[in-house]
Amino acid sequence: MSTFSAHVAINKYILCQAGIGILCNNFLLLHIFTFLQCHKPKLTDLITCHLALVHTVMLLIVLFLRSLDLFESLNFFNDFKCKTLFYIIRVMRGLSICTTCLLSIFQAITICPSTSWLAKFKYKSIHFIFYLLLSLWILCLCFSTSTIFHTVASSNVTQTNLMVLTKYCSFSPISPSIRSLMFTLTTSRDIFLVAIMLLSSVYMVILLSRHQRRSQYLQSTVLSPRSSPEKRATQTILLLVSFFVVVYWVDFIISFSSMILWSYDSLILGVQGVVVIGYATVSPLVLISSNKKRINILQIIPWKSFVF
Repeated sequence: MSTFSAHVAINKYILCQAGIGILCNNFLLLHIFTFLQCHKPKLTDLITCHLALVHTVMLLIVLFLRSLDLFESLNFFNDFKCKTLFYIIRVMRGLSICTTCLLSIFQAITICPSTSWLAKFKYKSIHFIFYLLLSLWILCLCFSTSTIFHTVASSNVTQTNLMVLTKYCSFSPISPSIRSLMFTLTTSRDIFLVAIMLLSSVYMVILLSRHQRRSQYLQSTVLSPRSSPEKRATQTILLLVSFFVVVYWVDFIISFSSMILWSYDSLILGVQGVVVIGYATVSPLVLISSNKKRINILQIIPWKSFVF
């Protein structure tokens, strides 16, 4: 297979992956909104809604960019459009890791015993989450401003030392000191958040193992203990965090090597695109599969009517 054919195949796969991710995230949003109309909202429900919304926006932009790239849409991009699109992607990426971290923290708080010092956060109001998410938006909007200054339309620049992002948008040359500073700040933020996720995951695993031992001791061996909703939700968050950490490190290795060499191979860029939107596509599927009501709704949808 030639490089061009492989590039086209990866683009088509990303388009399919993004489409599936958008449908799943919108289904998740619709189900949670419907559920909240009849039930008291939980803090984790609101955070999950925010995560699905962030991933929907990210996937829509990826779908838009890859569609233009695949169908050779010429003379569409200029500096403003490139800066806007990649700034939004950078903000959404930051919000994705921040929201996943927040989700793991609040799930740990949800299952913590009443004697723990974390228990006082269980009864925070919904307004607390809104203010917290607003703070995350402000931080991510400010943190991603460097993208605005360095993203350009490839057709408007005569320089050869550009790092290609797509067929029509690139990063303009950055001095080594500024490049190192940007990379250090972004990496420090991400590693800190991943560390928080891992700590909260270890805490949840410890609580689950204690609960499991206590349940085996109290219950009869004849009866098969059913998994509680809290336990299922915790296992789901642990799966999400584990998958996110794997995706993050693959993305980190590709980004690090690209920043050092200041070049992106088209195939490597495509592989990174698959990896980056992989979490945005898989996360709603994991959250849907963990809830029996969501699965039942999916089963009664007349999928045959969507086949033309």
